[in-house]
Amino acid sequence: MKTYNIAVIEGDGIGPEITAAGMQVLEAVGQKYGFGFTFNKVLAGGRAIDELGYPLPEETVHACLESDSVLLGAVGGPKWDSLPGHLRPEKALLGVRKALELYANLRPARLLPELKAACPLRADIADKGFDMVIVRELTGGMYFGESGRRFGSGGEEAFDTECYSVMEIERIGVIAFELARSRRKNLISIDKANVLESSRLWREVMHRLAERYPDVQYSDMLVDNAAMQLIKNPAQFDVVVTSNMFGDILSDEASQITGSIGLLPSASLGETKRGLYEPIHGSAPDIAGQNKANPIATVLSCAMMLRLSLGQPEAAQDIEDAVSRVLAKGMRTADIAAPGEKALSCTEMTQAILAELA
Repeated sequence: MKTYNIAVIEGDGIGPEITAAGMQVLEAVGQKYGFGFTFNKVLAGGRAIDELGYPLPEETVHACLESDSVLLGAVGGPKWDSLPGHLRPEKALLGVRKALELYANLRPARLLPELKAACPLRADIADKGFDMVIVRELTGGMYFGESGRRFGSGGEEAFDTECYSVMEIERIGVIAFELARSRRKNLISIDKANVLESSRLWREVMHRLAERYPDVQYSDMLVDNAAMQLIKNPAQFDVVVTSNMFGDILSDEASQITGSIGLLPSASLGETKRGLYEPIHGSAPDIAGQNKANPIATVLSCAMMLRLSLGQPEAAQDIEDAVSRVLAKGMRTADIAAPGEKALSCTEMTQAILAELA
């Protein structure tokens, strides 16, 4: 029997609860389709800081490099907010992405018909629905550029540098164009080319790539307009490609109009099949340990892992269908439940999904 080796970073806050749900679903679908898993739990983020004094142990990096893929819960929380930048829990996430050379982050955002009532947009907008994928460049830009502090005429200054090379833009652009070609053949590139030099290079490279994909309808959009259009008319978006910083912000906005950030999975990919899979939400320390977290984003991240890294598309579809059936039956966790509606716990929602899989 084929066995996949998965490195599991439970992380902080609700991370252990939602990764436990993901592992249960993976084991169940593996039994159903004739393959298995070995889960290797490793430290990173705030828990690593508490135990070791730094956010990303070398042992964790090695385990991730030796795995078939990585499942991540969430890292961070106010407990560590006062630490200097190089010791913050988020450095672990950036470090894993860099070590595994995961430069493309895919974040699907789809409004399920069952959750139209949870969408915060006007009913006439929600009724149209939407189904988009945001392709976010993951290892360049401001998050990885030169940063620091210095003294200037106004006293202490802080700076973060946005820098992109042609190579970085081309490789994320190819991912986006190929994805658009497999979907509805529409790609929108989001930048700030009217102000930023890095965005002007981004736009130039994307225009050159567009010539290689005449079957894909391509257009540019400024990031401030994109933020508005996501609220005004999200149905216009199919595939979106953008920089690290813009993608981080816009994908969270897109997640909220699906009904809850607790629903959205993500995949971080590079040149190899190994990827890192995680929900896009944070560690939610306010509900940690209370069994209130929504496990759906993590479960759907596991489905993405099966499809994109492990070559098990049928099992992936089975998980996604199970989630849809659970929601169609009216089962809700607290983040998507209507006022007065019964809310399932994290374990109850997981068991409901497992029952549908069975």
